[in-house]
Amino acid sequence: MDIKAGEATLEKVVCEMEVEVKNADGLHMRPAMKFVDIANRFESDIIVSNADTTADGKSIMQISILAATCGSKLKIRAEGPDAREAVEALRELVEQKHFDEPVP
Repeated sequence: MDIKAGEATLEKVVCEMEVEVKNADGLHMRPAMKFVDIANRFESDIIVSNADTTADGKSIMQISILAATCGSKLKIRAEGPDAREAVEALRELVEQKHFDEPVP
């Protein structure tokens, strides 16, 4: 859906990706805080789900309820002007940097 504002067009961008938690201890408080810190750098709304549990990606309290262990698959969905960048930054944190923690 596009909304015209004068000559500028504001686009509602939605981006979604599934990532796998690969660090040995999963999404405990320290990596959860890193996730939330990165999510809060973006304007987009970020929703994260692990099976049937859904959380606000910008809330440490909600992210901690995901109980994601090593091997868990998380679905990250961002909606807003920087959605693609947000999802890519979070994917890099989870799958490439492994929250700066050891992998098994």
